[in-house]
Amino acid sequence: MTQPTVVISGGSSGIGLATAQRMAMQGYRVAIVARSLQRLQAAAQRIGSGTLHFSADLSQRAEIDALMPRLIQALGTVDVLINNAGFTRVISVDTPLAQAEQQWNAVIDGNLKSTFLFTQAMLPHLRKPGGRIVNISSIAAQCGSGNPGALGYSAAKAGVVGLTVSLARELGPQGITVNAIAPGYIADTRFFGDGLPASVIDAITADTPLARTGRVEDVAEAALWLASPAAAFITGTLLPINGGARVGS
Repeated sequence: MTQPTVVISGGSSGIGLATAQRMAMQGYRVAIVARSLQRLQAAAQRIGSGTLHFSADLSQRAEIDALMPRLIQALGTVDVLINNAGFTRVISVDTPLAQAEQQWNAVIDGNLKSTFLFTQAMLPHLRKPGGRIVNISSIAAQCGSGNPGALGYSAAKAGVVGLTVSLARELGPQGITVNAIAPGYIADTRFFGDGLPASVIDAITADTPLARTGRVEDVAEAALWLASPAAAFITGTLLPINGGARVGS
């Protein structure tokens, strides 16, 4: 039996790393892509022997063009693509226009454009039928942020949802499913640098029916399931992983 393959962008830390580890445990051959070579090398060691890693800025088409021949030569046909790369910058209604535009462009490029470009580049190499695409969006795409500053990030992650639905419609006839995951607050990452203040985390927990913050494993398990045969008839969906923080809304 041929070993299944998965490519994970933003796979050197946080949700991407946890997902790579989980899929490696399930027998996938894993390739991770991110910007920092040093962090990629450290992550590959944690994931396990045979893990491939490639350094590239996926918001830049020239870097994708340089990456693809090496990636496909190493993997051949790809079974699963997980678009996880992304970051946030502070953009609020009070941000000066010139600064807001600069930050907006960076956030849209890093979250939405990178997902679009990398998916387009990977499509000729995805298994047909049977390929899977899983895009990581955010609860911010649905409800913004509890604190000012997420204008660009919310818009970018909402764009990922729209892209997911459109791809699902176009790729369905080829037997490729496309779904998105919308994590709530995931505590065990460095997405917010040194983390949120304890008072903010307490407020999030109090507003969550399951009374805890999320863990990277929660998202990794969802991605693994969407990539599995068990989810073969699911496409164009947004799967919230937020402990019930938006129940009824």
